[in-house]
Amino acid sequence: MNAKLLILAALCLLPATACQDSPSEPTVPIDQQVTLAPGQTASIAGAPLKVLFVRVSGDSRCPAGALCIQGGDAIVHISVGNGGAAVDYELHTGDSSRAAVSHAGFRVELVSLQPYPFISRTISPDEYRATLRVSR
Repeated sequence: MNAKLLILAALCLLPATACQDSPSEPTVPIDQQVTLAPGQTASIAGAPLKVLFVRVSGDSRCPAGALCIQGGDAIVHISVGNGGAAVDYELHTGDSSRAAVSHAGFRVELVSLQPYPFISRTISPDEYRATLRVSR
């Protein structure tokens, strides 16, 4: 009878523990880069901070193989929360002064945005990957 109770208890705990190390929400240390897909959230270890990569808008970066007068810009929309209400921000690829924001004593920086555009290929919104770094 004790074995049945042990198995039942293990089965009841399985759903609760199955989500702890979910690949859809990685936990990363401060000052380490993390690459997120649209809709994916990262938790920052040792800080009550979560960063959500929402989407990309206005991707006007000069495509590879093209001749452009300017480098262009892509706007990366993120949402940052620290236990309370989340705050939405825009990070820019074409302006280093707008590639980072401060939130609750932390700096959230856009390191890179992939894939890089090509003349012959349209990027689907779900293909984007934003590499971010959170520091103090």
